[in-house]
Amino acid sequence: MKIIRISNDEQPEFDRELIASLPASGPRYTSYPTADRFYKDFNEQEYIRTLELRQAGALNKPLSLYIHIPWCIKKCPYCDFNSHSLKNGLPEAAYIDALLTDLQLELPNIWGRPVETIFFGGGTPSLFQAESIDRLLSGVRSLLRLQPEAEITLEANPGTFEIEKFQGFKDAGITRLSIGVQSFNDDMLARLGRVHNGKEALTAIATALKLFDKVNIDLMYALPNQTVRTALDDVQTAIATGATHISAYHLTMEPNTPFGHTPPKGLPQDEAALDIEDAVHGALEGAGFIHYETSAFAKPAMQCRHNLNYWQFGDYLGIGAGAHGKISYPDRIERTVRRRHPNDYLALMQSQPSEAVERKTIAAEDLPFEFMMNALRLTDGVPAAMLQERTGVPAAKIMAQIETARQRGLLETDPTAFRPTERGRLFLNDLLQCFL
Repeated sequence: MKIIRISNDEQPEFDRELIASLPASGPRYTSYPTADRFYKDFNEQEYIRTLELRQAGALNKPLSLYIHIPWCIKKCPYCDFNSHSLKNGLPEAAYIDALLTDLQLELPNIWGRPVETIFFGGGTPSLFQAESIDRLLSGVRSLLRLQPEAEITLEANPGTFEIEKFQGFKDAGITRLSIGVQSFNDDMLARLGRVHNGKEALTAIATALKLFDKVNIDLMYALPNQTVRTALDDVQTAIATGATHISAYHLTMEPNTPFGHTPPKGLPQDEAALDIEDAVHGALEGAGFIHYETSAFAKPAMQCRHNLNYWQFGDYLGIGAGAHGKISYPDRIERTVRRRHPNDYLALMQSQPSEAVERKTIAAEDLPFEFMMNALRLTDGVPAAMLQERTGVPAAKIMAQIETARQRGLLETDPTAFRPTERGRLFLNDLLQCFL
C-alpha cells in the first residue's frame, strides 16, 4: 500500500483506485490501544510505556482487580482487616466516585492488559446497595478490558438486609458470592461477636445457591470451648448446604485486636486444636472437596480463580481504603497500598489522588521468598518455570535454598515443580524459612 506523509497544513491524498478495489469496509481498529481505550489524560509517554510493557512481556501475567469496601455493621473482636463500624451511614456515591478516580490513576500502569477476576472484599461489601455495585462495575467495564468470562466475587454477611439484595448483585454482574458464616452455632456466633444467627446463615446460603453457580462459605474452627464434635457439626452443616467452596480458617489471636489483647477463655490448646483441624479437613475431603490451598476447599473446577492468581504470584490492582496491590513492570515489581482510613482516602481522592497511594518496589533479593510465600500455600504448588516467569529470577539462582528444603523433606524432589510435601504443608513456616 502506498504511504503518503503530509505536514499538518497539507491535505492528505488518497489512492482512490486502491479504495475502489476493496470489496468491503475494513475494521475500525487503526490504533493501539484502540480508540475506546484512550482517556483524556492519555499522552505520548503513556503510549510508549504501554508498547514497552507489551514488548517486555509484562502484559502476559494474569491481572486481577481487588476492590475494598471498608465498612461493616460491627467490627468482630478477632478481625485485623481494615474495617470500620458504621456510625453515620454509608457514603456510597462518594466512595464509588473515589474508587473510579483511584482506578483511573492506575490505568497507565496496566494499560492494555485484560482483567480476569474482580473481588469485592471488606468490611462487608454487601452493605452497599445493588445499584451502587452496578454503577461501580459499569464504570470498571468502561475503563478496563474485562474478560467476558471474568469471575466477579462479592463478600456478604448472612443478615436479612443483605439477603434481600442478592438478586440485585447478580443482575449487576456478580458471578460468585462468598458468605461469612464462621459458625452455625448461635453460642459460638455470640462469642465471635457476629451479628447473625445460624438460621439466617442457612437462609442466606440457600438463597445464594438459587442465584449463583459458585458460592463460598467462610468457617472458623478452634473456637472457644469447641470440641471435635461441635466443629464437625459446623462442617457437616456447611457441606449439606450444597456450597461449592468452603474456606476453613483456624481462629488466630491477631495483634491489635480485642482478642489479641484479651484472648477469650476456653480456646483449645495446641494438641486439641490440631485434632479439630484434622477432623475438619478430613470431613471436607471425604465429602469430595479438593484441599487446594492451606485454608481453601473446593468442589472440582470450583476453585476461587481470584485467590489462585494471588497464590501464583499474578498481578492485581488494589483500589479502595487500605487496599493492597502488586503490579509487574519490565524492570521491577511494585507493591501499592492505599490510605487506610475511609475519611482520609475519600478526601485525598477528591483533591490529590496520588497522595493516597504508597508505592514500594520489591527488592530483587526478596522476590524468591515473596514468590514462595504465596506459591507454597497451594497443595499442588506451581510449575518451577513460573518462578522466572513471574519474578525474572531463574531457579538456578536459589538452587541452594531449594536443595535445603528438599533435604529437610519439606519440598518435593520433582525438578519440574515447586510442591510442598505433606510435611511441608504441615510445617509451612519452616519451609518458607528456607527461602529467607
